[in-house]
Amino acid sequence: MASLAYVLLLSFLATLNASTLQDDSLKYKPKPLSSYLPSNYKKVLNTIDSCWRTDCNRRETWENIYVVSTPDDDPTDSKPGTLQYGAIQTEPLWITFDKDMVIKLENELMINSFKTIDGRGSNVEITDGPCLKIEGVSHVITHGISIHDCKPGKRGFVRNSPTHVGQCRGADGDAISIFASSNIWIDHFYLVVASMA
Repeated sequence: MASLAYVLLLSFLATLNASTLQDDSLKYKPKPLSSYLPSNYKKVLNTIDSCWRTDCNRRETWENIYVVSTPDDDPTDSKPGTLQYGAIQTEPLWITFDKDMVIKLENELMINSFKTIDGRGSNVEITDGPCLKIEGVSHVITHGISIHDCKPGKRGFVRNSPTHVGQCRGADGDAISIFASSNIWIDHFYLVVASMA
């Protein structure tokens, strides 16, 4: 008889506990993710991807960060601050952009190994010219960039490292060309093919 009373008591407590939990859950109102971001935060692809840029003090302590500050491009004589200058370096780099920009490449952009090109936090477009080429390299991450209206490139010289300028056959008009490469990650890109009229 005592064991039956014990079972009934446990059953009553479980029902009471479930009822209390249900009442508490009805009172809980989740906040949108955007409410956790600073009020002066820039528009990004999505809220989850934006979280890495919210701690500016921590970002300044990261090593191997290269910031693109200008949309300028010269395929044979890259200057600091340009996307090409960062993309062709031999050391590992995390490439970010300090503002919104539209980049028109004069010839295809060769990306060297161990590069992360990260457009999060800015509206970055590569358009109206040859686009990206990943050839004979490894460990490249590209994220959060809009590439559209790419055009075939002409034969010419292109710098693919700080010390080498080589002849290229001319880009075929693809947004991203990948040849003989490994560990390549293309994520959250917006790609539009130009219409062939």
